[in-house]
Amino acid sequence: PALELDDGSVLTQSLAILEYLDEAYAEPSLLPAEAGRRAFSRALALTIACDIHPLDNLRVLAYLGAELGADEAQKLGWYRHWIHQGFTAMETLLGRAGHQGGFCVGEAPSLADVCLVPQLYNARRFEVDLSAFPLLTAVEAHCLQLDAFAAAVPERQPDADPAAT
Repeated sequence: PALELDDGSVLTQSLAILEYLDEAYAEPSLLPAEAGRRAFSRALALTIACDIHPLDNLRVLAYLGAELGADEAQKLGWYRHWIHQGFTAMETLLGRAGHQGGFCVGEAPSLADVCLVPQLYNARRFEVDLSAFPLLTAVEAHCLQLDAFAAAVPERQPDADPAAT
């Protein structure tokens, strides 16, 4: 993704864009007020951005097929393996933190939620069994009750393919 700023400069990378928006438009904040909770939110977001997403994006899946000869079943196996590894780590982190429902961290959406919801959406696109991740899917369900999250799903975007919905 890219975000063109008023001065014409362009920011890239999802987390950099999210942090810029959080700093430029402070309310509502994407990070909790308390330092420990801010760090936990960032840790969860970075688990997705650094550990999960780089291994399962479409560019990697295309490379597996074109350069390594992986067929569709092998690419799907790769995707599901890395999603399962990353989601297991996140589910464990939330469980250890005593997650009781609602958002990942605290009483408001945070950076972690903004990263988690689209990753779960993608996992469903690839028919990943999410039954082992009740905390993650509960967070997602809670987030999708908010208009901002519901409006952000891919099929509700202006450039969405009507045939895909």
